[in-house]
Amino acid sequence: MSTLVVANRGEIAVRIFQTANRLGMRTVALYCDPDTDAPHTRAADVAVRIESYLDRDGIVRAALDADATLVHPGYGFLAEDDRFAAACEDAGLAFVGPPSDVLRAVGDKASARELAERAGVPVLRGYGGEDQSDEALLEAANDIGYPVLVKPAGGGGGKGMHVVRDAEELRPTLGQARRIARAAFDDDRLILERYIDGPRHVEVQVFADAHGNVTHLGERDCSLQRRHQKVMEETPAPNLDERTRDALHDAAVGFARAANYRNAGTCEFLLAPDGTFGFIEMNARLQVEHPVTEAVTGLDLVEWQLGVALGEEIGDAPPPNGHAFEVRIYAEDPDVGFLPQAGRVLHLRWPMHARIDTGIETYTNVTTSYDPLLAKLIVHAANRDEALRALREALASTEILGLRTNLPFLRAVTEDPIVEGGRITTNWLESAYDGWHSLRDPAPAAHIAAAAELADRIAASDRDPWSALSPETSVVVVRDEDTEFAERIVRGEHLSGAAIRDGDRWLVWSDGAPYEFDVGPAPRRLTAGASHLTAPLPGQVLSVRVASGDEVAKGDELVVIEAMKMEHVIRAPSDGIVRAVLCAPGEQVDRGQALVDIAGANP
Repeated sequence: MSTLVVANRGEIAVRIFQTANRLGMRTVALYCDPDTDAPHTRAADVAVRIESYLDRDGIVRAALDADATLVHPGYGFLAEDDRFAAACEDAGLAFVGPPSDVLRAVGDKASARELAERAGVPVLRGYGGEDQSDEALLEAANDIGYPVLVKPAGGGGGKGMHVVRDAEELRPTLGQARRIARAAFDDDRLILERYIDGPRHVEVQVFADAHGNVTHLGERDCSLQRRHQKVMEETPAPNLDERTRDALHDAAVGFARAANYRNAGTCEFLLAPDGTFGFIEMNARLQVEHPVTEAVTGLDLVEWQLGVALGEEIGDAPPPNGHAFEVRIYAEDPDVGFLPQAGRVLHLRWPMHARIDTGIETYTNVTTSYDPLLAKLIVHAANRDEALRALREALASTEILGLRTNLPFLRAVTEDPIVEGGRITTNWLESAYDGWHSLRDPAPAAHIAAAAELADRIAASDRDPWSALSPETSVVVVRDEDTEFAERIVRGEHLSGAAIRDGDRWLVWSDGAPYEFDVGPAPRRLTAGASHLTAPLPGQVLSVRVASGDEVAKGDELVVIEAMKMEHVIRAPSDGIVRAVLCAPGEQVDRGQALVDIAGANP
């Protein structure tokens, strides 16, 4: 019996274990302290604690101790790390991915560009040289021409990518991009590419085995992005002529053959408005969005991966059937600039007629230690119109309470006529939805919260429940931030909507959106000579840009916090004088913790 270790966490670990368990493999989960008793640890036969998901030696030792035969890296972390693949090979473990030498060539964006050029695959103009000094990159950017895209040479997933429009902006961006790349991929090398305004992002799924067989499984359109992070994917790509589609497929297969590729991989391309396209990178791993390809082909790509790793030949690729969408549900709050969120999942409802890949369940504690992806929602139908309708219906019946998510944002975006028409470009979402707010009406949800509070009081009463309701109606006061709602509740009234108590507040899901209502006496608000600027999210303080006594202007950078491998800048809300700095670099802070006191600030 083969034993499989998954060197990853969350939804992708759960997904891989589902296939491995179905195939009768013995399965081993790895976890770090924040993931103790996480769902993925219970999806496997055995769970082993490690120090870090980036600890190559520790993971190999754990695999050997578990008598493993295969190691699946998932995506992210060490999935495209050739040193990790080599360590597995040296230890006699089958790495479920490309061999380390192939991974070294294609997993590195710089060398992949060179390989694509040699194979005759179109590439975007750029720089991926060994000289990584600021001066070399500044000179390269001038040669390429602004705007340029800065991105990590290793890893993927859009992390650390920045659009830079002039030389003055480039130098500080390089430092930020290096820090993110180092934290996410343990590799701070960067490459530059010519930035194209208004392109589409189209990728081709390829598979190759050790017997010389290379095939593609169609393309996916991943143009719906925010900050280079994919939000929605679909297959087949809409509004794509067959000549371009065939050319993309041929380019991807040609690149894989030139690289002597093996296992699952994805060639990513930018498609310009004029119809030309350029290769940007190969993701030498299983993609986050692989379920849409599985939906239209009927294949299990993880099963194919495991088969290739065990030396089997891949079969014929079936023609695609129908249309599929995937959306990513993130722990982030769109109403406050999409800041990452943390908290305990107190209420969870998934749609009946959709595939859900997730690593959370009710009572899962979500932290900012890792990527904010909570789940993927996938639908499949006979054509694009029907699939989009199914996607909207599935989102409408999905509920998560305990922490804020992007669910209301997803519902709004998928109703947009641009999405409906398949006319999405990579910069459309941020442009069309800049400063988006849900504009929720808390009044109906306040009624649900008041009814839930009253029912809670009745349940806690020692008296007969009906006698506790006197007179026929009762008034309950709940608060949404600074707004109070005095709700009159009729005895026995039936209300629709989920309501969960969390301490002195009620969390309510109503009409597709979450709400929070406080109960009990309102806090007194005192006027003070200084204003506390608090952390909008839990994370680690990277740097403090001010000191006590400094004068600051509105918009000045005060503190930088890192959470979920992203940097978040806390800025002065108005002109003022720093009275006190209440945090230090390296400190872990909670949401709402005071960071800086500013006299005269009026946030």
